[in-house]
Amino acid sequence: MFADLHLHTNFSDGTYSPEELVGHAKRHGFSAIAVTDHDTFEGCSRAAKACARAGIEFIPGAELTAEQDGNELHILGYCLDAENPTLADEIGKFQHVRQNRIREIVTRLNEKQVPLDVEAVFRLANCRAPGRPHVARALVAAGHCSSLDEAFERWLKKNRPAWVPKFKMTAAHAISLIQQAGGVAVLAHPGLNHSDEVIPDMVAAGLDGIECFHTKHSTTTSEHYLEIADRFGLLVTGGSDCHGMNKGKPLIGTIKLPYAHVEMLKHRAAERMAVLARNSSRIDGPSG
Repeated sequence: MFADLHLHTNFSDGTYSPEELVGHAKRHGFSAIAVTDHDTFEGCSRAAKACARAGIEFIPGAELTAEQDGNELHILGYCLDAENPTLADEIGKFQHVRQNRIREIVTRLNEKQVPLDVEAVFRLANCRAPGRPHVARALVAAGHCSSLDEAFERWLKKNRPAWVPKFKMTAAHAISLIQQAGGVAVLAHPGLNHSDEVIPDMVAAGLDGIECFHTKHSTTTSEHYLEIADRFGLLVTGGSDCHGMNKGKPLIGTIKLPYAHVEMLKHRAAERMAVLARNSSRIDGPSG
């Protein structure tokens, strides 16, 4: 039994619908998957229904962008209560910031005589959490670039003419936000961030786990983070970070996390929910 705990749909910057993604998971023989779209839960309901039909266990999740000591970090939240008022409110703010970022990117493109219509980007994205890949796809669709790679290289990468910085919360805030919603907070693809020095501070802030297995982690890199996870008593997760065809080829199936790690993840989430319930009971006091 295996799982992929890092997957994206077309409700953020993936190209697969939730149903298509689950179809691929079924073909690869996964027992469990998690959808971890950026700053949104929009695809979770449909993914959960598709998983139920396919006989696959579904774990609701999201990926939040954070910052620690100047390092951009991505925090995965698992087993989240999407109806949690605080989380829902914050997610709504992040989505609003994302939409404004798209407007600013398009404004900068227009200033460089690239006549891209911002509404064309929003129509193509068709979600609440648009990102730079949607702008890249709109540039290709309008004939301004020949490929997504060209769009990023010419316009959208950092220090390119249409680059706009992304809003980032602190890592501690991201962890707290996930945990107060009953979730489990995991540092995504640490091998891509080159920021091992911030892990102890994140552990002190309550970090639950670390994504040791990732498509862009070598065997040596995975072993390195398995040692760190063991040193700090962190949960171990893994996933392909599949974005459908956005990365040239679908990555689902490249990482198969043993299901035992899913069981430990769910156990941590159940413990957290029990603590939250006890604390809420103490605050509310006896009824009647």
